[in-house]
Parts: sequence; C-alpha cells; structure tokens
Amino acid sequence: MKTVIVTGASSGIGFAIAEAYIKRGYNVVGNARTLDRLQTAAAQWGNPANFLPVAGDIAEPATAALLFERAAAAFGQVDILINNAGIFIAKPVADYTPEEVKSIVDTNLMGFFYPSQAAARHMSANRSGHIVTITASLALQPTAKVPALLPILIKGGLNNATRGLALELAASNVKVNAVAPGIIDTPMHGKDEGTRAFLKGLSPAGEIGGVQDVVDAVLYLTESGFTSGVVLPVDGGATAGTW
Repeated sequence: MKTVIVTGASSGIGFAIAEAYIKRGYNVVGNARTLDRLQTAAAQWGNPANFLPVAGDIAEPATAALLFERAAAAFGQVDILINNAGIFIAKPVADYTPEEVKSIVDTNLMGFFYPSQAAARHMSANRSGHIVTITASLALQPTAKVPALLPILIKGGLNNATRGLALELAASNVKVNAVAPGIIDTPMHGKDEGTRAFLKGLSPAGEIGGVQDVVDAVLYLTESGFTSGVVLPVDGGATAGTW
C-alpha cells in the first residue's frame, strides 16, 4: 500500500486530494496548522484507519522532517508528496503589508521547499517517488483583471522549480510535477453572485472549475510512470492566452 503526504489537507483542494487517496486505499499523512482541523476533516471521512494527522507550521523545517518521520514510522516509506498548502492574496502591489508578504513567503515558498527537500532525500534513497505541487495558472498567464504580484512571484517560481527539481531527481527515478489551477470553486471564494460572475469571466470557458478537476490532474500525474517536469494548467483554457 502506497503512502502519500498532503499539506494543507484540512480544507479546500487539499481536503479533496486527501479524500481521493483515502478512498483509493492509500495511507494518507495529512498536515495542517492545528490538530483540531485535521481531526474535523478525518471525522468527515469516517475516521479512516489509513489517515495519520500531523499538525504543524509547514513553513518550519521541523514540520517537514516530522511528516516524513511519522509517515516512515507508521507506514514504512513515503511514495508521494503533494505540496498543497498555500495562501492567495490578490491586491495591487502597493497595498501589500509586510505581514502579508511574510505570510505568503513562509507558506507558499518555505512550505514548498522544506517538504520537497525532505522528499528528495527520502525518495532518492528509495529510488522512487512522486512530488506534485499545487501552483496557480495566474503565474503562467497574468492578467490586469487580477493584480496579484506576490502569488505570481512565488507560484511562478514554483513552476520553474518544478522543472529544475525534475531534472535534478530524474536519475533517482523521482518524478516532479505541478498542477496550476485557475479559478476553482472552494469556500475561499464565497457565494456572492456578483463575485462568482466576475470569477467566471476570468476563464474563456466562462465557468469556475471544481476541486475534482484538480484532483483528477493530481491523480494522473502521480500514477504516470513517464511524466516529469510538467506544469499542468487546470483553468478552462485561461493560460492559452489573452481574450
């Protein structure tokens, strides 16, 4: 039975990804900032025996190390890492506060680097594994309709880091890919009809994607034996160009 680590597993896209692997019989090690949030998620899944909650700030190297230590102790080895934890704050560049800058850099950048570093060590030693990072299609195709310099800066860096790490780990038989979602229907966007109409207008398809669309892309990448270095947009065609 394979084992997957999912960061940001207690809500939104991470919740759906973790649930999909649980249903497929994988051992799932889920991370969020607090144990309460992970326990609430586990209760919604029926408290499955193949789910191990590990709380902690993913921006801290100690949390990444603990995830792999606990996973290895409970299940033997880690086969998949899903770097899902992230913060998205869209606003004009002049309006970002120092606190917002630190929060985004900590979660989106450090929250990718330390788990990926731990995965590289662990998976290279085992000569197998998959790393998938959830980035953003906005970093591939920015738009003046949504000023968001910090997410574009960090997520764009992660898209390129995906390619670089894929090359670095290729000889160790470790696959590294990313999924770049567009506008996805999660609680973050709320239910206001005016907001939803604006969000639909950001996609040439005129629709908001569902979390299952992202889950399907993640599952494809982690089940592929010959796909690495790919940044896969799931955005209704938004990265195809301007419209």
